[in-house]
Amino acid sequence: MKKPIASLLFLFLFIISIPLMSQEITKYDYLEVVVVQKANDDGKVKRIRVEDQPSLKGKDITIKEIEKIKETSTLLNYMNDANWEFLDRQAIVSGINDPVWMSYLFRKRK
Repeated sequence: MKKPIASLLFLFLFIISIPLMSQEITKYDYLEVVVVQKANDDGKVKRIRVEDQPSLKGKDITIKEIEKIKETSTLLNYMNDANWEFLDRQAIVSGINDPVWMSYLFRKRK
């Protein structure tokens, strides 16, 4: 009689502890910043464009502050200082002397 009760108790405790051992999925806010540069201009920014995105609500950075930045390195440092992690960059070039459109993706833990 003691063995079945002990084994049931052990099984019950094991089942209860399973959710405690599982990992929670980390949730992030994502932000896209579009940077327009002149071709072959060593990181000089022609224009930065940030759309109003839900991930900016309640954060300590603003669209106006981001759009004032004039160099890509300054943009990366600014976002890093605000605890936004650089995730990816994609560039689109249509012609030799045409501007380069770059999309920078950042994420921040919620």
